[in-house]
Amino acid sequence: MARNDDADKRRRHWERTRTLTIVILILWFIFSFVLPWYAHALNSMKFIGFPLGFYFTAQGSLIAFVVLIWVQNMMQDKIDDEFGMHED
Repeated sequence: MARNDDADKRRRHWERTRTLTIVILILWFIFSFVLPWYAHALNSMKFIGFPLGFYFTAQGSLIAFVVLIWVQNMMQDKIDDEFGMHED
């Protein structure tokens, strides 16, 4: 019985981890490909001598990636703690 509970706990942990990973990858895709694709609409304006679309893409995507890493780590720690699979 305990073996079955452990298997169920691992399965639920993996489902939550997989879902989190998929969401993070979708957001990564949006910040990497979708938003830069539409940045050309902002390029008519300049900021510090650079086209505004380029500037937003170059700076904003880096900030978004750092935030995504931080959020993913924080949420994965919560998932690990919930299922008792955290690292000490």
